[in-house]
Amino acid sequence: MKQASKAGLFVAIAVIITWLVCLVLLLSWQFSWSNPVVYLMVLVQMHLYTGLFITAHDAMHGTIYPSERVNFITGQICTALYAAFSFKKLNIKHHQHHKYVHSDLDPDYSEGSFIRWYFKFMREYMSVLQFISMAVLFNILAVWFPQRNLMLFWVAPALLSTLQLFYFGTWLPHHGEHNNKHHSGTQKKNHLLGFLSCYFFGYHYEHHEYPGIPWWKLWKTKL
Repeated sequence: MKQASKAGLFVAIAVIITWLVCLVLLLSWQFSWSNPVVYLMVLVQMHLYTGLFITAHDAMHGTIYPSERVNFITGQICTALYAAFSFKKLNIKHHQHHKYVHSDLDPDYSEGSFIRWYFKFMREYMSVLQFISMAVLFNILAVWFPQRNLMLFWVAPALLSTLQLFYFGTWLPHHGEHNNKHHSGTQKKNHLLGFLSCYFFGYHYEHHEYPGIPWWKLWKTKL
């Protein structure tokens, strides 16, 4: 059962606005490479990028708002801001993952090593058009913002976020064999680490068991 509500839309908007405000401020920051806060903010922005994707993931499951159209629009905004993704394409593939988990029909699954699996995962979802779109956008943004800021706070956090999502949301829960119907492992119960690692998405067995529960309520399913 989907737990969609007005609160879900509020959470989604809060994630998007927080990401956007932080990005604009960081792109305008005249920072020093010797300032340790710089590298902390790279991690903060990485986490906010992951929040964008997790919000889009909630939209795929229809848990943001009790309206298919609102879920689609919110999901498309998030995936476009993340890296010019097509929400429709991601949505189809993600539901294939749930339906055919740990099989040849699962677009997220691979029997390779971490590195091979990661690049297979990226090839599955990235496209040439995306790279072109992001390159054009980079050059447009470079008219107003320093390129070092763009590389450090726009490009790097997005790339690091793909590793965060892959490691906690795909590799850890799905590599190896699991003796359960979802072929999935799960993180130990620790809600602080659960949020910081990947917005509770590491509670992965629970997500497959209760896909209609949004990320910000998923911790409640952890026994």
